[in-house]
Amino acid sequence: MNRRQFLSTSAAVAAIPAGEASTIAIGSRRELFVDRFLIDKLTNASLRLQQPRREDTALLLDRPWEGAFSNYATVLQDGGEYRLYYRGLPQAGKDGTAAETTSYAVSKDGKHFTRPDLGLFEYEGSRKNNLILAGMPPFSSDFSPMIDTRPGVPPDQRYKALAGTRTSGLVAFQSADGIRWTKMREEPVFRDGVFDSQNLAFWSAAENEYVMYFRTLKTVGSKRYRWISRTTSDDFLTWAGPTEMTFGDAPPEHLYTNQTHPYFRAPHIYIALAARFMPGRQVLSDDEARALGVIPGYYKDCADAVLLTSRGGTSYDRTFLEAFLRPGLGVENWVSRNNYPVLNTVQTGKDELSFYTVSNYGQPGTHIRRYSLGLDRFASVNAPYAGGEVVTKPLTFSGSRLLLNFSTSAPGGIRAEIQDEAGRPIPGFMLDDSVEVIGDQIEREVRWKNSPSLAALANKPIRLRLVLKDADVFALRFA
Repeated sequence: MNRRQFLSTSAAVAAIPAGEASTIAIGSRRELFVDRFLIDKLTNASLRLQQPRREDTALLLDRPWEGAFSNYATVLQDGGEYRLYYRGLPQAGKDGTAAETTSYAVSKDGKHFTRPDLGLFEYEGSRKNNLILAGMPPFSSDFSPMIDTRPGVPPDQRYKALAGTRTSGLVAFQSADGIRWTKMREEPVFRDGVFDSQNLAFWSAAENEYVMYFRTLKTVGSKRYRWISRTTSDDFLTWAGPTEMTFGDAPPEHLYTNQTHPYFRAPHIYIALAARFMPGRQVLSDDEARALGVIPGYYKDCADAVLLTSRGGTSYDRTFLEAFLRPGLGVENWVSRNNYPVLNTVQTGKDELSFYTVSNYGQPGTHIRRYSLGLDRFASVNAPYAGGEVVTKPLTFSGSRLLLNFSTSAPGGIRAEIQDEAGRPIPGFMLDDSVEVIGDQIEREVRWKNSPSLAALANKPIRLRLVLKDADVFALRFA
């Protein structure tokens, strides 16, 4: 068991090494417990990965231009509308050819999508389809769009995309409406990668630049792995040289897609729902594959999804080596390249976020499936019935209230103490003064007896101590 695994599972005291507890200025931003960024000490508590809920099919990919090898999808939440983009490919082995198309679907609730008849491209003699890109190999191979949130972006460049292969390089596209696309220039904007996967970019407000994450290959020992690298740009056209991402002391694994994106409620934290590919790890027998109708050659491997996070720069945090999304019941879920997450998470209810996967890959019934979680609830600090606690590193905040995203059992609860930088309880905010928090809410104010305001502590170094019983804390913020 490596150190990362021990820290996430041990019921003993786990402390951050000395010298890493410098004061963190969090202001009023929301902080999620998806990593150990805020944590100084865990006592009889651990970071726990949450389990998504499996929801209904969002879109069945049964049109002639879609089919069994549809993949590399992106969902964008644009005001009150959800936009879904995906590769259509009905034939195996035709990647990078004119057989690939890019389609567009739309939804008002993010739960069920419909295909508008756009009339932009002809397919088999008809323009009655939802194609936004066709007959332009190889750009439908992994067309990956984004909404450009950079301040001052021209209206005709509000939507941008990257697309291409190793041969073509990545070409930049732009659009005013997310439906009609043109190249920003003919020549590629970036060539230093393998690109045989979904290659994505976004404007990072936290880093004040465009960030691109893309496929490379890396040799570790004697094995070659599908890897993730990154580059940055000020204008989306001129990109710096590639830099390989690091994963701490996590073992090397094939990460087929990365799907890195700034989390919409805490954009300084990048969430990556990566497809973990296990080549040669066969689950289905030949007879099971034939019964399912899996295309020959597409059931010799399996895959799941893992949660990676980053706070910018060239490192991912792999706090959790376990699967975020297991393939699940049914042999149809254990075929090669199945369950690949769609790029981005979106809000689909007052307290709900959703993400999607491309399911039943390489077989009849290929579709896009929705999964849901509570807002911010990718992971938590968890303590059992016997109780436990977490103490943060020194931090400064702005505001006068502490808000928690939490869940407890009926006998469980959470109490809070505010300490000074040295760990001494501050009068008025001691544990005995805390009003116990019980229930299950996305945001609840923490209170102390006599309701003292936190305003006098704002911008001063403090530590937060949370004492939990049969409870989870997913996120916190000051306001």
